[in-house]
Formats: sequence, structure tokens, C-alpha cells
Amino acid sequence: MAEVFGYAQFRGSQEPVIEAVCAGRDVVAIMPTGAGKSLCYQIPALVRPGTALVISPLIALMEDQVRALRANGVAAASLNSQSTDTHETFDALAAGTLDLLYVAPERALSPGFRTLLGRSEIALIAIDEAHCVSQWGHDFRPEYRQLKALCDDLKGVPRIALTATADIETRADICAQLGIDPADMVVAGFDRPNIRYQVTAKTDAKAQLLAFVQSHAGQCGIIYAPTRAATEQVRDWLRAANINARAYHAGLEAEERRSAQAAFVRAEDMVMAATIAFGMGIDKPDVRFVVHLGLPKSIEAYYQETGRAGRDGDPAVAQLLWGAADVQRLRGFIDGGEGNAAHKAREEVRLQALLSFLETARCRRQPLLRYFGEPEPEPCGNCDNCLNPPLLDDMTEAARKFLSAVYRTGQRFGAQHVIDVLTGNGNERAERFGHDKLSVWGIGSGVDAGRWKDLARQLETMDALRRDPEHKGLLLGPAARAILKGEGQVALKQAAPKPLRASRGRASAAPAEGLSPADAPLFETLRALRRELAAEAGLPPYVIFHDSTLRAMASARPRSLQAMAGISGVGAGKLKAWGPAFLEAIAGH
Repeated sequence: MAEVFGYAQFRGSQEPVIEAVCAGRDVVAIMPTGAGKSLCYQIPALVRPGTALVISPLIALMEDQVRALRANGVAAASLNSQSTDTHETFDALAAGTLDLLYVAPERALSPGFRTLLGRSEIALIAIDEAHCVSQWGHDFRPEYRQLKALCDDLKGVPRIALTATADIETRADICAQLGIDPADMVVAGFDRPNIRYQVTAKTDAKAQLLAFVQSHAGQCGIIYAPTRAATEQVRDWLRAANINARAYHAGLEAEERRSAQAAFVRAEDMVMAATIAFGMGIDKPDVRFVVHLGLPKSIEAYYQETGRAGRDGDPAVAQLLWGAADVQRLRGFIDGGEGNAAHKAREEVRLQALLSFLETARCRRQPLLRYFGEPEPEPCGNCDNCLNPPLLDDMTEAARKFLSAVYRTGQRFGAQHVIDVLTGNGNERAERFGHDKLSVWGIGSGVDAGRWKDLARQLETMDALRRDPEHKGLLLGPAARAILKGEGQVALKQAAPKPLRASRGRASAAPAEGLSPADAPLFETLRALRRELAAEAGLPPYVIFHDSTLRAMASARPRSLQAMAGISGVGAGKLKAWGPAFLEAIAGH
């Protein structure tokens, strides 16, 4: 591990997983993004005889991993629909000269490839993104269900399944579908302590988004938008503000998608506005923020998508902007879906878990980690609620008034009209429908209109209100009855949404954080050198060295290759290729 990858010690649960696979045992590894899952099969691949077969649905991940492995002097290749060296890779596999081979599941299952595998020495089978095997997972792929038969054909070859996102039900399904004993599962924990979780009501999406991104100037980030058109609109907003931005969605031509992805991987300051088609398989460690402009489809999806930030362990921010319309959109997907009643019930449970995360006034990590089956942690001190604890108002009586107004106006109108009725805001529409004569007219004039909007969103989140799918008017939901009968309470955060800006503390830190003022200039010099070397080699800068490694160099100022070899992240291959150049830069500073 130290010689090839430059790491002196294991992290988290890496050691027991690696030891098990090296010994020839099967393992399911549930590990958070950024915990070093890849090393759990890459190290055994170098220890065990033969070629490690890595099955991944993600071409981008294959290319990224192969590029990084080759930079460390490891013989690695990939086979996918974009490969141009297929015959050479087949020959290398047959000759036994490959350490790792990455393949898509479709290729792995093809008869010709299975025949070749039967004639080759296989060290292990690694199944990445293993949640794809489960029908309960958020990204089910039917071809993954056939991988057990492939593994069974290669008798005596250990199999390791890896994922960062699997609830208890999905974990059990992974074990069953891949033929791995549940006793051989290692759950490393889901906490990503370096990510600051922030949730804000959507009021002016453009202004809120620009304020947030400008507070992270010069950093790489991803903004997830709900539609293809929205990604292009966000890109245009950012470019108009002189921010380096691109858009990515499935509607773009394949070459344009490849170009955008390649540019993002190599950039140190780009913001990508994308649909969820972007991000899976991109092992870019220096993404400093992920923004959701709307709700993800589930808490698993949220965890996976926000997990693309801060993979290098440095501080990162996950910002979510949402509104009541986002909740109704997700409810519409469930109600209009093709699943049976049991499936829809499970999806409703998942939606409620997401809504609990949004509306909690407590530490954000508590509902998030509890969902994945972990004991409730102590408050983290690194989320919006911990840093600025919200005060709560008892809005139960106001909620009854709002629900009554929805009912008495016929359950046909949107929130703004109901608020006009409650506040006695006379207008032509209210008079035309005779709503100015209702008993609820003006009974809420003591509450600010903005506060009524907050309450309406809260009631939709609680399922006390729903929207008519055709006319979008508010309807009473299943939870309304208990509130109206005085059997349910409604509490609302006091704090109004504030402009999004850089949070105080470690989450918004620049790359040079932790360095003394004397060392910071050298760090920037080393970053500039890394940028030049990466451009010459056609590699992303982080493949040369991570920021953490450059910070260590700037602080330790090694004077020899031997001293540099002792810095975390400097393996033998990188030391030989780039060590002299960095030594020269350090000596000249």
C-alpha cells in the first residue's frame, strides 16, 4: 500500500475488508463515499495471483480509475463501448499481464468474454455500485441480477461487492442476489463528517444560487437541477456572473457530454449544472460543493449525490434548495408510478424519511444516519441547524385556520389565494367567488403573508395538504384530519431564509487551509506546477497529487526523494515520475 499508493496506514474499515479478500473470502463492503472503497479490491488485486475483474456500470469511473492506477505504475485496462484497444486488452488478459480489468456488466456477461475468463487466471471479482443489483435500491439494473451466475462459474475466486448507499433492505438483497453470506458484510458507517449539510427554502432560486456559488469562488462544484432545460438556464446564470460553468444532461450529443465531463474532471474552478445523469463514476476528489436545486428522489439518492463532494476528505458543503412544489412532484411520481401497492408504500416511507431530514430542527446527521440503520449520533456541529439552532413557533392554531380556509374555498385554489382570504386581502378574484363573505375571511391578518407561505409548505411536507395533479389547487391531505381535530401539533422554524453565503468555519475553506502564512505561497506554487505537469501528461491535476499531499509538501519541505516518499499520497510510481520536479520547486522557493 505504501510503495504503490503512498499511504502509510489503512482508513476506517479498509483493513478487515482487504484482509478478507486477500485470504480468498467473499465480502460485502458498505462504505461511505471517500472512504477508500477502491483500495479494498485494488490492493488484493496486486497481492493475489492473476487479474482482478472489476464490474462497473460507469464508463467514466472505469476511465478515471484506470488513469489513476497507471499513474501509480499498475497494469490496468478497461473494456466498454468506448474502448479503442479491445484486442490489445484481450491479449493482455490472456497473457496474464494485467493487474486489473474494468468491464461493464453487459460485456462481462457476454458468452465470448465468459469463455475467455474461463481460460484466464482471475484474482477476484469486484462488483462496484452493488446497490444496482437490488430492486429496492435507487438505481436498479436488471443485468446485475445475472452476475451471481458469472461468479459461480469462477470457482474459488473471491467476490467483493461494494456500495456507498444501501439501506437495511437493500443490503439483504445484495447478499441474496450475489450469493454472499450476510455474516460476511462489513458496514463501515455512513457519516461524512467533512460535509456540511445545509437546507434552505427556495424563495428566489437565481439570487440564492448565485450568492452561494460566488461565496465559493474558484472552487469546483456540481449543481443538480430537475430538468434538462433548467441545467442550461443555470449555466447561463452562472456564465453571466463570470463563473466558469457548463451544462450536462442526457439530451446533449455524446461528444458534447464527453467534452463537458472531461473539462470538469480536469478543472480546478468549474461549476457543472447537471441532471442526475452526471456524477456517477466521477472520482473527482476536489469537488467542494454540491447544490440541489429541488429535491432528490430519495434520501439514498441525496446521500449518493452529495457524496460527490469532498472525496479528498477536505471540507465541503451540500446545499439543498427546495419548495412545496418539489414535494408534490415526488408524490406525483409515487401515485402515478407503475408499482403495486406494497411498492408505493415503501416509496412513501422513503419520501417521509427525506421530508423528516428537510424539516428537522435538530442536527441534520441524526435523521440521515438513523435512516441507514446507525445509532443516532450526538449533534455534529457541522450542519446548518447545529451552527444556527432554529427557534420554533407553535403554529397549530394557524394551521387549523389555513386548512379550514382551503376547505371552505372549495379545495380548488393555490396557496396565494388562500393566503389572500386569510389576510383579508381584497381583490377581484376573492370577490368574484364570494370568498370575502366566508367566515375565514381575514382571520389570519395578524400573520405575515410570508409566514403563511412557510406554513403552507410545512403542511404539504406533513401531507396535511396536497395539490390537485391537474389544476394544482390545494386539497386536504391524510394528515389534515388530526390537526383539525386538535390531535396533531404543527411547529414552524422562526428563522426566515437568509441569503446563501459562505458559512463560517471549515466548510468554506480555501485549499490552503491549515497552512501557515509562510507555507501558503509555496503551496500555490506547487499547485501551479501540478497544473502544468497535468496538462503535459493529459491528466486531471488530482491524479498527479491531491491537495492534501501538496499541503504536506509545503509544510514539510522535503529536500530529497527519500524524504518526499514519506509523505502520504506519494507512491513509488509518482515519486519517480514527478518527484524531482516538485523537489526543484520546493528548493527554489
